[in-house]
Amino acid sequence: QVQLEESGGGLVQPGESLRLSCAASGSIVTYDAMSWYRQPPRTHRELVASIFPNDGTNYADDVRGRFTISKDIVQNKIYLQMTNLTPEDTAVYYCNALDYDNYINYWGNGTPVTVSA
Repeated sequence: QVQLEESGGGLVQPGESLRLSCAASGSIVTYDAMSWYRQPPRTHRELVASIFPNDGTNYADDVRGRFTISKDIVQNKIYLQMTNLTPEDTAVYYCNALDYDNYINYWGNGTPVTVSA
C-alpha cells in the first residue's frame, strides 16, 4: 500500500503560478496512472491531469495548456505545474495512484490552493 503526500499549495493571486508535488512512499512505476484531482469548495472531486507509464498525459479541458503534469520515477514523485491561475482553480488538490487490476485508488490528504486577489 502506497502512501502519498502532497505539498506546494498556498495562496496566490490570479495570473500567478504554483507547483504542486506528490511524494510516494514506494515506486510509482507499478501504477496504471498517477493523477491529480481537485475538489473545489462545495462541489465534487474532479480529475485534473493524469500521467501514464508510457509518459502519456491527459488533462481536463479547463486546465489544458495551463497545467503540466510530470513525474520523477527515481524520486517517486509527481508534479503539477500550474500557470495563469484563476479563482476557479481554487480547490484542495489530491494526488492519486491507480491500481487498475486490483480496483484500488490510493489518495493523499490533499493540499489547498487558493487563488484570490
